Amino acid sequence: MAQPRISAYLPPDIDPTKAALAFGRRALPKLNEELQSPELLTQQRALVALCDLVHDPEKVYEAIALGFLDSLKALLVHEDRTVRQKTTEVLSVMALHSIGREGLIRRGVISALAGLLDDPVDICRKNTHQVFDMLARLPAGAGGVLQAGLIPPLVQKLETELDEIQELILGTLSNCLRVEVSEALAAGAVPVLKEKLSHPYSAIRSKAAWVLLEISSHAEGKIAVFEEEVIPVLLSLLEDAQPAVQVNSAGALMFALVTPQGRSSAMGAAAIPPLLALVAEETSKARLNAIKALTLLAELPEGRQTLLEHRDTFQRCLDDPSEAVQRAAEIAITVIDWKPFCSRDLF
Repeated sequence: MAQPRISAYLPPDIDPTKAALAFGRRALPKLNEELQSPELLTQQRALVALCDLVHDPEKVYEAIALGFLDSLKALLVHEDRTVRQKTTEVLSVMALHSIGREGLIRRGVISALAGLLDDPVDICRKNTHQVFDMLARLPAGAGGVLQAGLIPPLVQKLETELDEIQELILGTLSNCLRVEVSEALAAGAVPVLKEKLSHPYSAIRSKAAWVLLEISSHAEGKIAVFEEEVIPVLLSLLEDAQPAVQVNSAGALMFALVTPQGRSSAMGAAAIPPLLALVAEETSKARLNAIKALTLLAELPEGRQTLLEHRDTFQRCLDDPSEAVQRAAEIAITVIDWKPFCSRDLF
């Protein structure tokens, strides 16, 4: 489905061709001086030039060493929208490089960017969330987002932000909630994510399921997913047209069904047929997660009885090119074939 895009075009009076660069080693120090200039146009042109330079990781390294991040942090609260736009763009480009991500985390850029969550300019907010998304992929970055207390406001923004930004927020949350989940649960993340599972945009459905997967990997998250009746919604997404949605939904179910309540909810929602359909489909990327989910359901007597009739489906998975799928199928067959011990079997 077509989505409106956030424009990054500058006002017509900002001409990047007029941004003069000093020669050689003097180029970056001169730009840093211009960032601190009292003249607005000088600052704007310096930022435009800097945006081009930081695509080079060597320039990123030099810029961090020269103290550019302190100058950029000061410009995040500038009253001019173009300055804020280009400042956040510079930071988002720097975050594409490993040396840039490490520098942004060390210099406290995450906390500095928190003030832009309510910026009236769409592109400023988008650039901000791009930085969060990139930094949260590192353990230190995810910890920085958590320490900055950003999880509750990020959850709230899922209900009001543009679709393009929601996708970035979900990416940030998925990495942060792998570490710690209590703040997100307290902020009501599970009901919000449940609603996003029905979003018309497939990327948001997929990433919402991914965040629920991370939430369900925690004991308290499994309880919340069961209590909010998310399992039946995840089951409905197993028939989604987008493979990524199927994979993440099956993964979330795989964790949610670990608890007896989760398995009971899944059986009540007729979970076995859609999961079996994914297992039977040889090209399905969700095959592994579906096998593991069914293995959990096979621990229930009614689940085992149903799956005994489909043992051949798991048998065919032993020829899957993926060793992980082969191992999962072997375990599933073992669980399905298990019989309760009876003392009469000794005689």
